[in-house]
Amino acid sequence: MTNTQQPDGLISLAEASRKTGKILTRGAFSELDTGAAPTLTDLTEALHFALGDGRIWLNDQRMVLIQSLVLGRLRQEIIDAFGTETAKGLFMRVGYMQGVRDAELIQKRFPQEDLTHALAAGPRVHTLEGFVKVTTKQFQFDLKKGTYFGEFYWDDSSEAAEHISSYGISSEPVCWMQTGYPSGYTSTLFGRPVIFREIECAAMGAPRCFVVGQHVDAWGKDAPERHYLGLDWKSGRYVAVDRPKPAPAAKPSGGSAQDAAEGQVVGVSASFLRTRLMLEKVADTDATVLFMGESGVGKELFSNELHKLNPRAQGPFVPINCAAIPENLVESELFGVEKGAFTGATQSRAGYFERAHGGTLFLDEIASLTYSAQGKVLRAIQERKIERVGGAKTIPVDVRVVAASNVDLTDEVRSGRFRQDLYFRLCVFPIVIPPLRDRRDDIPLLAAHFLKLFRERHRRDVAGFTRRAMDALLAYGFPGNIRELQNLVERGVIYAESGSLIDMQHMFTGFEKVPSLSLKLTGEGRIGAAPQDGTDLTDERRMITAPEALKRAEAELYRSALEAAGGNVSAAARQLGLTRAKLEYRLRRMGLLT
Repeated sequence: MTNTQQPDGLISLAEASRKTGKILTRGAFSELDTGAAPTLTDLTEALHFALGDGRIWLNDQRMVLIQSLVLGRLRQEIIDAFGTETAKGLFMRVGYMQGVRDAELIQKRFPQEDLTHALAAGPRVHTLEGFVKVTTKQFQFDLKKGTYFGEFYWDDSSEAAEHISSYGISSEPVCWMQTGYPSGYTSTLFGRPVIFREIECAAMGAPRCFVVGQHVDAWGKDAPERHYLGLDWKSGRYVAVDRPKPAPAAKPSGGSAQDAAEGQVVGVSASFLRTRLMLEKVADTDATVLFMGESGVGKELFSNELHKLNPRAQGPFVPINCAAIPENLVESELFGVEKGAFTGATQSRAGYFERAHGGTLFLDEIASLTYSAQGKVLRAIQERKIERVGGAKTIPVDVRVVAASNVDLTDEVRSGRFRQDLYFRLCVFPIVIPPLRDRRDDIPLLAAHFLKLFRERHRRDVAGFTRRAMDALLAYGFPGNIRELQNLVERGVIYAESGSLIDMQHMFTGFEKVPSLSLKLTGEGRIGAAPQDGTDLTDERRMITAPEALKRAEAELYRSALEAAGGNVSAAARQLGLTRAKLEYRLRRMGLLT
């Protein structure tokens, strides 16, 4: 299907050829990799290994390496246990979800690219992830009419190979997960359902697999993919059907940075999920909760989330930092004061306990209270009654008390600085919030969340993070925890130029001790970042001041690029992803060009 005259918005290989200045014929679409972004090299930049940390990242998504043989065994177990039809639907839906996530990755990392190049990136991502080598025969679409048609060849399908290994030659196509992948990917980018179907399969004895993708209407109402993917026919078009699920317990936000708003807890790491599970367990009770963790881990955010999940959510949430209250005003601030109780008390005023009536009172840094104030707090919690300073009557208060401490209260009890009876009254349900260095899986997600937040707040069009910047964030110790990460990202948004990526020097400005990353230009023209001396990124012996290291590394990077390009400034600029004028200016500034 290579029409010479096509409707507005329709794109095929011929049009892609004109856009890229390359002749794209059958089997030659991979030439886009050296032209239009995102190329396979661009996508590879999103993939990095946190050596010694047990994590692999594709942009902000954590990946896992698993042997194709193991995946094949899992597939065999499911087929044998549940039958072919159930397994087909399950794997197709898993592939669909994988395609959706990769499409979101492309939209996030390359937001300026048009739909043509975003759709063309799908085969490259699928190839990058090792499932199959994809060659585009052709694809065309009309966004206004909602039509799509594409044909693709698959070589070396891992799914087909594992099926043959387990069951021999098949009588029908078996690349179920790989078929679900482009359906999810293309549907997400196109904004309308697109279904891919395997026409020829290597598992059936064909030399390679051949798949066709069409907008869902073109397949007809009885397309089996409708059942496998959970699509239903309504009002003349396909819409996704919600599969029945058990009603989920109310829980704090986590997972997607796009869904997270300011003031919500965000995370996907195992330690974060454990903390969130404990939060859910106690959320709908009135039990006293004690949050423990270092400064900056988000104790107030967790306590606020606890309040939102409680039946008291319609009542007030009153946070107070006990360390900020002057010692001689603790009692009046917590319990209120009657008019004339002391000099300057010109009117009666409610304290924090009264203001939180019917809601939640959050006592942060409770270890900073004086010993006498601790006794009065204990009495208020036990009796649910208070007396204002200078008052003669008791006032009942219906308050859920949540406390937090950044020091070990058991040590404070042993040293005699904290009342043991108050400790046991507060420690009904203790929750330890892990420091950021123990939940590194959350760093890309949190960074993306803060990037979105500060991009909108400061009206800056910053595209994202360089690979080097993300490597530095993953390697950094974060003594200030999430609060420090938030500051680094906000600083990066302010420093970086509009439309560019946040790099390491935009965030680390000299006050932080950051890992030294040696930079070099690889044979493919990519910028690589690696720890010096082959030691682990977290090795404290390698901590140096950022600006000095960056200046030396930048000069070495430009020098290497020039040498690789034979002294050709334009060629070096292309390798570095810079304009010739910008590179020339930097070279002259550093004295590398006269």
